[in-house]
Amino acid sequence: MSFLLVTNDDGIDSPALVPLMQALEALTPVRAVVPDRERSWIGKAITRHDDVVVKRADREGCEIWTTTGFPADCAQIGAHALFDERPEMLISGINIGLNHGLAFLMSSGTVGAASEGWIAGLPAVAISTGNLGEHRLWADEAWHEDSRAFWEGAAAIALDIVRTLRARGMPAGADLLSVNFPDTATVDTPREVTRLARTTYDQLFQARTEMPGTYFHDFGGFRDLDGASGTDLDAARRGHVSITPVRFAHTAAIPDADRHALEQP
Repeated sequence: MSFLLVTNDDGIDSPALVPLMQALEALTPVRAVVPDRERSWIGKAITRHDDVVVKRADREGCEIWTTTGFPADCAQIGAHALFDERPEMLISGINIGLNHGLAFLMSSGTVGAASEGWIAGLPAVAISTGNLGEHRLWADEAWHEDSRAFWEGAAAIALDIVRTLRARGMPAGADLLSVNFPDTATVDTPREVTRLARTTYDQLFQARTEMPGTYFHDFGGFRDLDGASGTDLDAARRGHVSITPVRFAHTAAIPDADRHALEQP
């Protein structure tokens, strides 16, 4: 039996999980393997030395399993170990917060799970939503129990994109797709195929003055290195849906002089 595999980095209690699964059920059966708690900003971490415990945790008739591991563990276990057949596609998300730009893409557990899906040989899509304002205030609202209508609208966008991918297949040359859309988006919002913005972020950890040697996470700022035109960040600023085909580990072209210097013993 063909099925879609859903995972995320926000865990079993994500308000996006059930609406996404219920929307995708319009296409084919859906199963989810997700962390048993929030695992954001974990990238593509894989559990090596500890056992990963998997438990059935259905919600509202949706087939869901939780793991004690990371998002990439969930993708790996869901692709290879848990079921008698392989999924036809992996959908990671919908993440509570945008993951546009290289810095966020490399840090995101949502994208990390999709990356593991690609490694497992599956078509893979990472889907994220948010806004460019005060993320913490927006996230508090997005997690609230009254946010169901918002997540059903976000799931409708995801469904429309996944339907197209199932009909056409993944774009040639893409290892995965990173989809980002603002919290104001609907299925009618303009969509753009974008390139990945080259971004960085500033200091992430601040010292606790009352506890010497202890640091806490405090996002320090976001920088765009090469201008946003045509990128996923540009699309976000204009309120559009960005669909970014990602191909991993391109080799950089360097000048002959640099090559010569590096190759000298």
